[in-house]
Amino acid sequence: MSSVEFTGFEAAGSGPTVFTVTRLNREVRGLLERGLGVVWVEGELSNLSQPASGHWYFSLKDRDAQVRCAMFRMRNAAVGFAPKAGQQVLARGRVSLYEPRGDYQLIVEHLEEAGIGALQREFERLKAKLAAEGLFAREAKRALPRFPRRIGVVTSPTGAAIRDVLNILARRFPPAAVRLYPVPVQGAAAAPAIVEALRLASQRADCDVLVLARGGGSLEDLWAFNDEGVARAIRACAIPVVSGVGHEIDFTIADFAADARAPTPSGAAELVVPDRRALLEALARTAGRISATVRRDLRAALARFEAANARLKQAHPGLRLVHQAQRLDDLEQRLALAMRGTLHVARHRLASTETRLVPHSPQRLTQELRARIEALAARLERQMSAELSRLEHRMNLAERTLQTASPLATLARGFAIVTRADGTVLRDAAAVAPGEQIEARLASGRLRASVTAASGPGAQERTRGQ
Repeated sequence: MSSVEFTGFEAAGSGPTVFTVTRLNREVRGLLERGLGVVWVEGELSNLSQPASGHWYFSLKDRDAQVRCAMFRMRNAAVGFAPKAGQQVLARGRVSLYEPRGDYQLIVEHLEEAGIGALQREFERLKAKLAAEGLFAREAKRALPRFPRRIGVVTSPTGAAIRDVLNILARRFPPAAVRLYPVPVQGAAAAPAIVEALRLASQRADCDVLVLARGGGSLEDLWAFNDEGVARAIRACAIPVVSGVGHEIDFTIADFAADARAPTPSGAAELVVPDRRALLEALARTAGRISATVRRDLRAALARFEAANARLKQAHPGLRLVHQAQRLDDLEQRLALAMRGTLHVARHRLASTETRLVPHSPQRLTQELRARIEALAARLERQMSAELSRLEHRMNLAERTLQTASPLATLARGFAIVTRADGTVLRDAAAVAPGEQIEARLASGRLRASVTAASGPGAQERTRGQ
């Protein structure tokens, strides 16, 4: 009240100043409004009146006093709750005077429920502070594991939240183990217990993800999750943290600090694990694609084999079989090795596929495919054996034919080939003279001889001439 003007005293050398009642009330009103300014008043709401004008008139009281209040329509339209008698409220306004009655009153500009308003202001203050420090930065958020082996749950062991979380986890992803870190979730001891649980879970490092959960409640009920220490413990934790506190409309500091926020404890459980049914459907689709690929590869291998077999049947060995017997053996070995390799690879792929799909793999189809492969392998071996037997038989026939037409076979029956010394073959006894050297080739070895006499028609005439 640095500039308060008092106007009711006698000035020196003048008579007393006389106020009218209206002027007095006006001066007092000015003093009150300029002197006190905006004030906050907490008290119990009573004598509430809401006339057709839309203005509110009520009193605020405590155990020893009360004050009249007025809140005009343009202001009370922004109040987010329905006031009622007996309610503890917090009002912000200016002290004034209602001149017609000379009653001083509080002109209310803002009205909120006591307690909740202070908590909400503290919530906004802490949120702004931690956000400025980068505690809520998106780049600081850690990714959640896709298939967690163990899930830590920080919550009350007796509340509905833990039952909801366990039910969801058991239904969606039974392989995941659950470790409970029991803490109170309401009251003065809740925040320190949550901080210690987060520290202990981080130290143990035996969970892949943590769920911080609590059921719904008022702002006071959820206040432990608006604690600065809890927010810092979440960011300091070495394990990703998912917050599932309250209902969908509830937001806490823990929600902003956590790596992921779920609207409810059940939503948090759904967020940290995959859906088993979706996984099974994906596995079934993968198994179908693998089976189709195996069948396609087998059909292609069978087509290649049948084409190779057809080319072998169309090829006439003839004399090439004699000259390329070694090459034929080599091709036979390479073909057998290739088919055995193909069958081995196919068996290995089928075994690997069966291992990955257990216990959800199409076992019957795998068994049928294995039986088909074995049947194809047996069929291939039988066809190759028959083809080789046929070729061997043809080669033997050709060999016997060659032996039959060979002059060596004639010599083996006792005949001989007689030639002169110059290598000319003798076909007529008259072509050689007595005393001439000749050579006889037998089936085994050669003989050299001297002609002593020659017989035959030409030889007789020649003898007579001598």
